[in-house]
Amino acid sequence: MAVALTREVIQRAPKVLLHDHLDGGLRPTTVLELARETNYAGLPTNDADELREWFIADTPGSDLVRYLEGFAHTIAVMQSKDHLERVAFEAALDLARDGVVYAEIRFAPELHLEQGLTLHEVVETVLAGFSRGVHDAALEDHPIVVRAILSAMRQANLSETIAELAVEFRDRGVCGFDIAGPEDGFPPTHHLRAFHLVQREDFHMTIHAGEAFGLPSIWEAVQFCNAERLGHGVRIADDIIEKDGEYHLGRLANFVRDRRIPLEVCPTSNVHTGAASSIATHPIELLRKLRFRVTLNTDNRLMSGISMTSEFETCAATFGWTLADMEWLTLNAAKSSFYQFDQRLAMINTVIKPGYAALRSEIQ
Repeated sequence: MAVALTREVIQRAPKVLLHDHLDGGLRPTTVLELARETNYAGLPTNDADELREWFIADTPGSDLVRYLEGFAHTIAVMQSKDHLERVAFEAALDLARDGVVYAEIRFAPELHLEQGLTLHEVVETVLAGFSRGVHDAALEDHPIVVRAILSAMRQANLSETIAELAVEFRDRGVCGFDIAGPEDGFPPTHHLRAFHLVQREDFHMTIHAGEAFGLPSIWEAVQFCNAERLGHGVRIADDIIEKDGEYHLGRLANFVRDRRIPLEVCPTSNVHTGAASSIATHPIELLRKLRFRVTLNTDNRLMSGISMTSEFETCAATFGWTLADMEWLTLNAAKSSFYQFDQRLAMINTVIKPGYAALRSEIQ
């Protein structure tokens, strides 16, 4: 018997998050407090509730440009050690309280140098914040593993440096390398030296591709850069044609599905950036039905006003997902994580599967 998903069930179910930006997940109250401490006067309002609503780019006509406006404010208040550590601490704690048992949170160290911090200091500080958040979450009986992905901005020229930095911190909490920023005009092949460095070091990478730009971005990320995962990747649906009630996959879509390349899908964010017109028309359900390696993610919790729980709740209400569907998506994410195999297997067998089994026994 299929078990319908309620908010209470979703909240309690173990969740795995692979695509979440540190500078896109601040608490609105924290933004206000840090702005006051730094005398930052650029916020559109000093009321916490109004600020929360302002950050959410969900009004008609919103697009990626509007969506990105909020980052100028969050990055502005994340320029000191104290503030970076606090944001990282709260991110880990907030996710744990939402039932996330494993999270890979990404950030671009190069965006936090305006007040004299070095790249190394930025990474060390964020990792310290994650560690403190994990510790406090455990005291609250919300165990979580939090690891970092270092992103290089694709419109800049520091990707090789950031890749070297990610490798240097690989045994201290960094689990992978990424490029982020505008896809159109800044293809991943501009950063081949960075990707080849990561590959030579037997390290992990994910690439933002197939969000604001289409199939060429995915093709380059996969075939030239050997991306292990695709950040978003939803435009792979452009290579799928429906005819007479059957779906026909193009060569790239077949390749991505056959190779089980994980898609870090972020539905609400995609709607807010204009990559999808609505949740109901978002390709995540098609990709799930066609058995792509789909994972569900938040992207930017502040800018989209969401959590992992609310994202699952929205998709469950829209697509009729059951507890079995949620478990499948969560296992996809766990299997696709940059956790070492033995640790990944232990998480699946001792945390995720028992968690879902216990829920099924309670509600059936």
